[in-house]
Amino acid sequence: MAASVPHPAQTSLEIAQRAASILLEHKANDVVLLSLEGVSDMTDFFLIASGTSDTHVRSLGNSVLEDMKRDSGQMAHHVEGLSQGRWVLLDYVDVVVHIFHPTLRSFYQIERLWADAETVPLQSTR
Repeated sequence: MAASVPHPAQTSLEIAQRAASILLEHKANDVVLLSLEGVSDMTDFFLIASGTSDTHVRSLGNSVLEDMKRDSGQMAHHVEGLSQGRWVLLDYVDVVVHIFHPTLRSFYQIERLWADAETVPLQSTR
């Protein structure tokens, strides 16, 4: 049995950027990172993306969960919607990932609800 390798502490921005990179690697659409600093105390960042179908949304959610755990030891504290694949929420406390089916994303317009939040440019972390 291999010993686990400790992962260095990451900032919430690094966690958000890594999750964004995973989503982009798995062909997520319209990936947007919002900084909630000065807007809300509930979390530091919202990461919002869309899949092309229920299956793609579920796959994106599973990819983020698995790759974040494997690559940086980050485990979601709460997960919702993964089995339905319409709106998956992955709560990493300081970063909340929302993965939508396109029809729900256009219905809820979450970016419009958080219009006061600053959009953060995405970077490749690999």
